[in-house]
Amino acid sequence: MKEIYFNHDGNIDDLVSYLLLLQAPDIKLLGVSAIDADGYVDPAVEVCRKMTDRFNLRSDQLEIAKSDSRAVNQFPEAWRSAAYSFNYLPILNESGKMVTKQAAKPAHLDMVSKLKTAKEPVTLVMTGPLTDLARALEVDPTIEAKIAKLYWMGGSLDGHGNVSMVNADGSQEWNAYWDPMAVERVFASSIPMQVIGLESSEELPLTDDLRLHWASLRKYPAMDLVGQGYSLLVNPPIPSAQLYFWDVLTTISALYPEVVSATAEHHVKVITSGIAQGRLVEDPAGKEITLVTKANKELFFHKWDELLEQTK
Repeated sequence: MKEIYFNHDGNIDDLVSYLLLLQAPDIKLLGVSAIDADGYVDPAVEVCRKMTDRFNLRSDQLEIAKSDSRAVNQFPEAWRSAAYSFNYLPILNESGKMVTKQAAKPAHLDMVSKLKTAKEPVTLVMTGPLTDLARALEVDPTIEAKIAKLYWMGGSLDGHGNVSMVNADGSQEWNAYWDPMAVERVFASSIPMQVIGLESSEELPLTDDLRLHWASLRKYPAMDLVGQGYSLLVNPPIPSAQLYFWDVLTTISALYPEVVSATAEHHVKVITSGIAQGRLVEDPAGKEITLVTKANKELFFHKWDELLEQTK
């Protein structure tokens, strides 16, 4: 049985990813933690506690860890507020209480504890910055041997980024830009990495047809939550601002590797200073990663629906 630790940064895609993990059969979720990046960490932790109460099909014994890591470059505030809105959705507040507790340790120490006590090497899924893992490796480098594989949503190798800031050249992706030094620390490890970059899920956009599909399946509570969650996001008409399922592809590919239909091996490093800070570039002496280049769209959405239609 695959054992998974999930670390995320609290925006809609991250929270939907957690919902999918709660519904997935034949895994054991060892731990969950949220970092204060693309979503505010306090409501993100509360959302995860509420979702665990409502949608934990396997009854895994879970506590939600809150990261105390801080940004080198913080996400735009306008992006981060979705976690507050998601936390107020009625389906998550129907009981009027939270049973699942917040973990006593901060995220990076929670990660160390869960990895050290795991019986088998752990699959690590991270849909936000790598800072908590980098800090965990500094605290206890021996945990490196406890990680079977890291699935990370971050970076871009084709030259286009999603950072638009006065001190950035636009070539970097936000999860890498949030803390480039953390990326550098993880790249210095021997942990096998599969990376979902900005270029990895271009056949998986958020569309109005999908919103209607979710609406047609409201009888399933988990699907209803997904539809409500994505209704909080405006799908912009500007092509360069199109939203894709980067985080969800990262999560589903960890559960179902066959969803990934093409990959490419690269040796990369991260730029840690200057206006290109956070950009991933090719380097023969750099970290070997497996970059996802294409996903099976039909299978991806089939698995999505299959998982979320389990809760009646």
